[in-house]
Formats: sequence, structure tokens, C-alpha cells
Amino acid sequence: MFEKDLDRLFDEHAEPLLKFLIYRTGDRALAEDLVADTFERALRKRSLFDRARGTEKAWLYTIATNLLRDGARKREVEERAYASAYVPAFAGAHDGGLSRFESRTTVMEALEALSAEEREAVALRFGADLTVPEMAKVLDEPLTTVEGRVYRALRKLRSQLGDG
Repeated sequence: MFEKDLDRLFDEHAEPLLKFLIYRTGDRALAEDLVADTFERALRKRSLFDRARGTEKAWLYTIATNLLRDGARKREVEERAYASAYVPAFAGAHDGGLSRFESRTTVMEALEALSAEEREAVALRFGADLTVPEMAKVLDEPLTTVEGRVYRALRKLRSQLGDG
């Protein structure tokens, strides 16, 4: 398959693929990213396309579906990591796990209120146990930017969870 074939495939299938992905995700921005990722992967893997195994359309939708599944698996892993990293600090030790479950839900809801950058900062600071200067190096951002992000994230979490 040549690049001109990919141009034709994009012209023919990008819009229907976008509609399919919007329907599946409920998020237009995510769907647009997935369309771009689908065609990027198709470009990289074009030598693997075999007409004997199926149509070009089926191949593109298979790529898109696999990207959806990869994203879902990644989100599940992130959610489990957040839950396991933060629940022990908030959970009661002798209540048979009920408080732990309730705390996990409360913490996950509080984390959802943070921006992606703030969640990342909290994860690096408390999940990975990095110092703020180490975080600045990992993120390749100024120390003051990272300090502010951690401060804002913790302030929001305190507000959501209470100071206790």
C-alpha cells in the first residue's frame, strides 16, 4: 500500500470513522485524536496490510478498535494505581474494608476534580515519592511551576476531602 492509497483512504473513511469513534467514546476531541492515531498507525504499518485478509475499511476499523481497547486498558491501570496509592492514607484499619471502599471512592472523585497536570503532580509526589526538585527534572519544567502545581493540587484536595 502506497501513501497515495492512504490519502484516498483518509478521504473515504475519516469522516465515518470519526462518527463511529464519537459514538463509542462520547468525546469528540478523543475521537479526533483516535482518528489521527489510526491513520498514523496505518501509515507506519501499511506494509502489513493484506487484501486477502480483508478490506481496507475493515483494516482501519480494526486499528481504531484496538486503539480504543488500548486506551481503556490504560485508564483501568491508572485508576487502580490511583486507588492503591491513595486509599491507605485515608482508610480505616479495623472496619472490614468498608471505610477503605468509601475512602477510595471519595479520593477518586476528588482526584477527578484536578486537572491532568495536577493529577500527574500528585501521582509523582505521593505515588512515586519524588521530591519536588526531582519532579521538575522528570517533567522538564521550572521548579516554581511544579511547586505551584503541587500546591494547587493539594489545596483542591484539602477542599474536596476536608482538612482532616
